Amino acid sequence: MADRVTVIGWDGSPLTAAARSALGASTLVAGAGHHLALPEVPGRAERIRLGSVALAARRIAAHRGTAVVLADGDPGFFGVVRTLRAREFGLEVEVVPAVSSVAQAFARAGMPWDDAQVVVAHRRTLRRAVNVCRAHPKVAVLTSPGAGPAELGLLLEGVHRTFVICEELGTDRERVTVVTSDKAADHTWRDPNVVIVIGGPTTPSDESAWLAGGAPSAGVRGWALPAAEYGGGLGEGETEPLRAAQLARTGPRVGDLVWDIGCGGGAFTAEAARFGAAVIAVDRDPDACARTLATARRFGVQPQIVHGKAPHILEDLPEPDVVRIGGGGAAVVSAVADRRPERIVTHAATRDAAELIGRDLTEHGYRVECSLLQSVELDTRAWTEKERTVGFLLSGELPDRNP
Repeated sequence: MADRVTVIGWDGSPLTAAARSALGASTLVAGAGHHLALPEVPGRAERIRLGSVALAARRIAAHRGTAVVLADGDPGFFGVVRTLRAREFGLEVEVVPAVSSVAQAFARAGMPWDDAQVVVAHRRTLRRAVNVCRAHPKVAVLTSPGAGPAELGLLLEGVHRTFVICEELGTDRERVTVVTSDKAADHTWRDPNVVIVIGGPTTPSDESAWLAGGAPSAGVRGWALPAAEYGGGLGEGETEPLRAAQLARTGPRVGDLVWDIGCGGGAFTAEAARFGAAVIAVDRDPDACARTLATARRFGVQPQIVHGKAPHILEDLPEPDVVRIGGGGAAVVSAVADRRPERIVTHAATRDAAELIGRDLTEHGYRVECSLLQSVELDTRAWTEKERTVGFLLSGELPDRNP
């Protein structure tokens, strides 16, 4: 194992004395091409061009001498330190940090970033990164080849965002460009880059920021809120007990895309979005779409609202992770199941209707649960019954679905 491993962050600024000292004593240096070209890298040192960090870590673990790893930005922030410290390599490292590329990008834009979400986009995580950009008003995306500004823009079709694209930060080739998301695919962008994605309504607050990324559920405390919180006028499929059960079964979270089909007054849409998920709300009734938009503005969330009749309107929507079906019956359930979301939740008024939906989900390979929900609202002044609701809650989970 290497006698000493130092990880040096590089942000384009002159190296610190600690970084120069570590490099001067090194017998092995790993980094990208522009790192290995730095004049401080000793000519006698073995050089490893950093592609796979895991492969480099194995070489470093087998090295007898002093190793240095050079990385752009802060190597402890979505950087190489995590891999080097993994149990399989057993490396203890010293870190000389630098300004992260995210901090540099926001500095170039002249914007604060304590309220921003930060995500990493690889080919395998690109869809989830896009969902965060759908759901949140300010996101920094650390991109990679095949998951850059053009791909982000293409997958955000139908959602307007502004991109601040920062290429090759800290180098002589640094460039900062502002474009709308629909124009990002019209250009060729240089790696590495950071994309600041901005857009959508924000909820003003007089409170000082206290949590990086912003409070996930600011505003009204709780979920499955009473109808009065939505201005009343919610449909029979939007009662508090049913909505609470639907949210529990779907489990919306950051990085998910949720379809809310038959969104009605927008109660489920708003609450799924308050959990941090991206939501596409669909309804054939233009008044329902308008109510959902008003609800979204009230709670400071930003779903995409689509006016149209399911199942036909669903054909061009991006792939969902979880789906709540508020109306449309077995035909809509079948069309949704064809898209293979991880979870589907719906309800039925009768047992026969529940059985029909349950059989369809089972035939599509879903593990099905069905519960009879009965709720009784009491007037606590006299402890008399005010309202009773009964319905069947159905949920289907796809066992082999990858997130």
